Amino acid sequence: AAEAAAEAALAQLPPEQAEEEPEEEPEDGGEAVALNGDIDCGDVKSNDLAVKVTESEEETKEKGTEQESTRESDGSILDISSDYPREKHLSIQRQLADLEKLADLNEAEKKPCPLCPEEKFKACYGHKLHRHLQNLHWKISVEFEGYRMCICHLPCRIAKPNFTGDQTFSKMGAHYHCIICSATITRRTDMIGHINRHVNKGETESRFITAPVPKSSREMLKESDTDVQVLPNYSTPQKTDSYFNPKMKLNRQLIFCALAVLAEERKPIECLDAFGATGIMGLQWAKHLRSSVKVTINDCNENSVTMIQENCHLNKMKVKLNTKEEDSDEAIGDGEENTDTIEVTKMDANVIMHLRSFDFIHLDPFGTSVNYLDSALRNVRNLGIVSLTSTDISSLYAKAQHVALRHYGCNIVRTEYYKELAARTVIAAVARAAARCNKGIEVLLAVALEHFVLVVVRVLRGPSPADDSAKKIRYLIHCQWCEERIFQKEGNMVEENPYQQLPCDCHSSMPGRTAVVLGPLWSGALFNTGFLRRMLFEAVQYGLEEAQPLLKTLICEAECTTSKNFSTHSLYDENKQEECGVYIKTPDMLTEAYMVPGKRKNNEAMRNVAKRQKYDNSAEHPAFYYNIHRHSIKGMNMPKLNKFLHYLSEAGYRVSRTHFDPMGVRTNAPLAQFKTVLMKYSTPTYTGGQTEGPLHLTEDAQVGDQLQAAADGKAGDSKFLEENKSEDIATMFTEDCPTHCAAD
Repeated sequence: AAEAAAEAALAQLPPEQAEEEPEEEPEDGGEAVALNGDIDCGDVKSNDLAVKVTESEEETKEKGTEQESTRESDGSILDISSDYPREKHLSIQRQLADLEKLADLNEAEKKPCPLCPEEKFKACYGHKLHRHLQNLHWKISVEFEGYRMCICHLPCRIAKPNFTGDQTFSKMGAHYHCIICSATITRRTDMIGHINRHVNKGETESRFITAPVPKSSREMLKESDTDVQVLPNYSTPQKTDSYFNPKMKLNRQLIFCALAVLAEERKPIECLDAFGATGIMGLQWAKHLRSSVKVTINDCNENSVTMIQENCHLNKMKVKLNTKEEDSDEAIGDGEENTDTIEVTKMDANVIMHLRSFDFIHLDPFGTSVNYLDSALRNVRNLGIVSLTSTDISSLYAKAQHVALRHYGCNIVRTEYYKELAARTVIAAVARAAARCNKGIEVLLAVALEHFVLVVVRVLRGPSPADDSAKKIRYLIHCQWCEERIFQKEGNMVEENPYQQLPCDCHSSMPGRTAVVLGPLWSGALFNTGFLRRMLFEAVQYGLEEAQPLLKTLICEAECTTSKNFSTHSLYDENKQEECGVYIKTPDMLTEAYMVPGKRKNNEAMRNVAKRQKYDNSAEHPAFYYNIHRHSIKGMNMPKLNKFLHYLSEAGYRVSRTHFDPMGVRTNAPLAQFKTVLMKYSTPTYTGGQTEGPLHLTEDAQVGDQLQAAADGKAGDSKFLEENKSEDIATMFTEDCPTHCAAD
């Protein structure tokens, strides 16, 4: 380019100035222009000059053409505006074996590396070349959509030339080829950031001609009589278009039971799986509930939509495709055995929930679901159900507290009841989003396990339910010493000493500030007993064995009882409908409430709902739970958990186990009485000859007696503590441990 510019400038000079230019010897075989100063004829000079300039321009064009052909063949730089697909660069492969095929490994012959020039890596035998490809190219590759972008050392990256005298130097370094825009990036971290920017812009479709994944490489999975095809990397999120997590099977069964209960209330219902992925959840809905539901599976990824269509055909379902926000529907395929139709859409989840109304919406994004609550609660129908699965457990379980504050506007810390704290955090976010739409919520189910937090709520339309739900969002006072907790009282007045609300007296006996304020959190009930019983009935009817034990535990937890007698083979009990706290279908209410879709309930029905909710509030299960191991006494053997529940219920308290913690106890007893009963039925672990046993036992007994005295609030607390203190001093000189234990 520089030579062409010089020749063009020289062509514009008059012949007299051109003769004065010194003669230059061409170094590259006559590529440079030579001016002869001995010719006197101006016409000949100008013609000769014009001919040589024309030759130099043609050579420059030929060089540019060769460079463009080299770039196209190597796939280093492509015109992004062009829609013509090109072949992928040889450094982009799916497997290491594909890269070895390019090298044509042969033990008997020496082969060069396909991604390195000969001057950098000389030809060698197969075993050495295999190690070279694996360690230098494959291990430091960048993965995207099943492809590996290996590092390339070929001279396909055009660098800016450096002119030093009469020579031109161009340094060729290692680089990566982008699979989307074919740009060349030198650093691996820059390449990862480059790919992430493409993903954020939605540019995930490669412009290369990539061979489709052969059907033999796809895996076939079956769950609940539903077959789905997935890619080999289906278990790695954000790296595959068909993410499928087998560990979420229990989550899918719980959602199916909730939908089956709603399908019994009114038919047909329109349900939406906003994040379809493989479409396994929507396929299960349509395959088992059939004409009771109208299933819509949505995903914004085109590859996922294609996978959902194939899975629908695999399960012999009709597909109604809607890939635009406009009314452009297209029916694809005919089912041979099943005539049910599944609508598959390709658009953003917020867009489809703003455009259409649904009776049942399930949200299961990668991470938090707070970005989709406003659109989901805005168009959900009255008495509809919204279920959301949150997998951002690092923030919800107080491992990343700043993220929880950013997403949920909630201040939390790691406590013994952190899983229930996470569930109440999510419900509070749902209640606030519903209140902004003049809607209230009734929590039907809240489950927090190792991998996810599932919340199922029923949406109630109207400002009165919205106000009632907003009033249940409160702050929590948590003691950092004994982990006692209590919700703040209602009202806007500032208390002079908020520590007085806690049942413990750690603030008066310990220095400094002993409590923290957490929240805002949901302070209402987490379960609906009537709805859970109907879910258990549906689980038994459809043979969902994994969900049945958990539902039984949830029913016991909702009723705060240890009884396990369930009548799962009977029809819905009308008396149990009164416990639900929501307006649901009974045999007498069918024609009154659900014959006309979208018709609002009359004032009398609304008053009945308010009465049932007021009745349920008196029978709500206690908030939070205690871990029996967390409050165990040093040097003592605790009783079995079931026996301890029996002892605590004999003391007059409501008690049950909880699914949040296998060793947790949900009870309305204060922590002081909890420790007292635990200490009473614990047995010492020491032998009679040890001297450390009485000290540990005496200290624990003294703490338990002090907590019991503080809980009772009697007038003689000071005298009682002094007597215990004198007994403790006397015990220091006593060697008979069992006698002292009996005296205590």
